[in-house]
Amino acid sequence: MRIAVSGAGVVSSIGIGVGENMSSFRDGRSGISMSPELLQTVHRLPVGEIRHTDSELCAMLGLPASCHMSRTALLGMLAAKEALADASVRDGLRVGLVSATSVGGMDLTEHFFEDYMRDPSSGRLRDVKMHDCAASTKAIAEYCGINGYSTTISTACSSAANAIMFAARLIRHGIVDCVVAGGTDALSAFTLNGFKSLMILDEEPCRPFDESRKGLNLGEGAGYLVLQREDTLSKEAYCYLSGYANFNDAYHQTASSPSG
Repeated sequence: MRIAVSGAGVVSSIGIGVGENMSSFRDGRSGISMSPELLQTVHRLPVGEIRHTDSELCAMLGLPASCHMSRTALLGMLAAKEALADASVRDGLRVGLVSATSVGGMDLTEHFFEDYMRDPSSGRLRDVKMHDCAASTKAIAEYCGINGYSTTISTACSSAANAIMFAARLIRHGIVDCVVAGGTDALSAFTLNGFKSLMILDEEPCRPFDESRKGLNLGEGAGYLVLQREDTLSKEAYCYLSGYANFNDAYHQTASSPSG
């Protein structure tokens, strides 16, 4: 059985949608900024911030401005919606969603704790209900009308890759006909400060392939692919999934084994 990649959707600091992102790549535009406009934190660190407020994201999605969704969910909705539309998935297929996230709804949860730490009887509980990683998956599935199967994967940096692997297995085992697979994460002060405590953030725009590299820059965004059985395609596939693998050598939580 061949598994095709039939659709793609992406939201990042260099664009909303695949088209804007590709234009930014061609023009060499960077989304890393030393002066985030939306992220509130005492540390001045370069980040890849999407310069749209939550209210603006809601408007793009046709949702009311009062919609109380985590930023993680909103970014995921935009990317998953684009991927499904791009794939032209025909009616009658069993569609699943495998969504990956590390941050979950932390962008809302940290606001709850600002009030709670001042007064344990205060804080809006509606900010906490989006905290669980699965909450964004549920929101994306409901918005996109996906009801065949849905699950959430949270394995740090490997999350979205594992989502694609798991999606392929779902199709190969006949559980669904096609799957929207990928991941979504929003910036939050808690996450940025957490990475800073690990001492792995660069205080300048990162240089990943440079001998003088000092660390990474955090960003936010979402990206999803639509995987389908070849016989269910409505359009020519972009490519086919040829293989995958992952390993857990239990060496260290974040460091790679010296032996590779």
